[in-house]
Amino acid sequence: MALDYVAIGARIRAARIEKKMTQEKLAEKIGVSIAFLSRVERGNSYINLRRLNEICSVLGVTEGEILNGVATQRHTYLIREFSKLFKHCPPEKLKLIYKVAKTIIED
Repeated sequence: MALDYVAIGARIRAARIEKKMTQEKLAEKIGVSIAFLSRVERGNSYINLRRLNEICSVLGVTEGEILNGVATQRHTYLIREFSKLFKHCPPEKLKLIYKVAKTIIED
């Protein structure tokens, strides 16, 4: 499976904006030019794993979140995953899962 550099760049941009950080500041922190970072965010430049790790470290996100769009460290990740899982689950199994989950939570 090929990497979607446009999506990766968009996730980097979104994480940077969420941190209220300018391209200039992020570029400075990871030691690249603003032009390069801009190309990465537009998906016009490839990014190596070392540079991705630096970006993730500065922005406080995981590599998985940037590469796959999945924030495995966040609570919302599990809610989305449960939702996907339950979408095709028969009602009788949903009731069983609910009872088990409720028992675990209340224990």
